[in-house]
Amino acid sequence: MENVKLTSLSSKGGCGCKIGPADLTQVLRNLPTPVADPNLLVGLDTSDDAGVYKLTDDIAIVQTLDFFTPIVDDPYDFGQVAAANAISDVYAMGGRPLTALNIVAFPISTLDKSILSEILRGAGDKLKEANITLVGGHSINDQEPKFGLAVTGVVHPNKVRTNTGAKPGDKLILTKPIGVGILTTSIKNNLLTDEEVKHVTSVMTTLNKTAAEVMENYDVHASTDVTGFGLLGHGSEMAIGSNVGMTIYSDQVPVLPRVRELAESGSMPGGTKNNYKHVEDVVIYPEDMDSIDRHILCDAVTSGGLLISVEGTKADSLLEDLIAKGVEASIIGDITEENKGKIIVR
Repeated sequence: MENVKLTSLSSKGGCGCKIGPADLTQVLRNLPTPVADPNLLVGLDTSDDAGVYKLTDDIAIVQTLDFFTPIVDDPYDFGQVAAANAISDVYAMGGRPLTALNIVAFPISTLDKSILSEILRGAGDKLKEANITLVGGHSINDQEPKFGLAVTGVVHPNKVRTNTGAKPGDKLILTKPIGVGILTTSIKNNLLTDEEVKHVTSVMTTLNKTAAEVMENYDVHASTDVTGFGLLGHGSEMAIGSNVGMTIYSDQVPVLPRVRELAESGSMPGGTKNNYKHVEDVVIYPEDMDSIDRHILCDAVTSGGLLISVEGTKADSLLEDLIAKGVEASIIGDITEENKGKIIVR
């Protein structure tokens, strides 16, 4: 197989950054109003992770799509990361993923075909781990490699988890550490050791399947996965959508090793900077928190953990069950009646 540094082929510099919410809003406001359908349970009117459509009184389908440019150099690992990232949206909605379609853009005439084979093999192995059936896909010849999946799952219409149901008194649990965007940008800049690359890749390729299965047994009021808009970006969507306040305790937020050091050296992805600007009117930071620590809380994540808002009296029990199942979970904050639509960082 041709020895190619995949991240060097990405014009985005390794963060897989999404188009920002403000830009998306400007685009979407010019589109026709979607056809109204009473069976559409979750659609474009919220900032949720996936769409949900009711088929029967007992079954609703969950649909999502995600793809991006390479953020790691190993093709197999890239396929695994992309698959885990796309599947995560179904888990965040409380659903069980069933099928997937590959989405491929690849410079077939300039890169060895074995690279694409490895990307697809990595995704295929991750789908098997999640017990998902691959049913097809679509490919185009493109100058820049891109890969992802469209994933369909099922959920009971009465058990859909959205990001708009958080209640005062809830505790917030995060199931993976943050800092992924800063580390994957550092991969492109050759600033990580092989072991550090292996570690961040392991975080990104870990499915949120176990976390989702554990939270099924609890009174979870809201959930989302922390991805491109960062912890505070997705947290702000939950606070605004739920019409509640949110407090994040920065010293309780798990952060990957060397993230601050690398951020100080300049390995800050554009998506992280955009996220920071996007939430500047929503987030209130401590006066003594410097710019680096503020940006880390906004870091653009790929295949991050679930952010779970659970009844306060059940939070410790849920946390214990998550940890017992091998999930790297932490209680990082509270939902409050005060400061609605705002996040207070302490």
